[in-house]
Amino acid sequence: MSSIPEELKYASTHEWVSVDDEGLVTVGISDHAQDALGDIVFVELPEPGTSVNAKEEVAVVESVKAASDIYSPITGEIVEINELLVEAPETVNASPYELGWFFKIQMDNEAELDDLFGNEAYSDHCENE
Repeated sequence: MSSIPEELKYASTHEWVSVDDEGLVTVGISDHAQDALGDIVFVELPEPGTSVNAKEEVAVVESVKAASDIYSPITGEIVEINELLVEAPETVNASPYELGWFFKIQMDNEAELDDLFGNEAYSDHCENE
């Protein structure tokens, strides 16, 4: 089974979120998702300043196998994108939880975090897909 860090929350669509003390949310895709996609060759990121709703398509990742939409797990404003992925999209494969994050959102509604999986529930979700 791929790695599922305990400190993160997960969406059913395989995005992970990490929340800092100021309510800034970092979003990426799980090790399970990058493994299923295969070698990632292109990432299209949202524009900073864009307002997004939870479960809305906000980015695209393309691999040698397929293109996949990336959804925002929470509602808020995109405040930063990971420029590294524009030049080196394969970073998502090599480091999905550290260097391979996609974007950061200033969260509007902290209660939306309750709709996301913890690591054990996410692990069960992956096994039952």
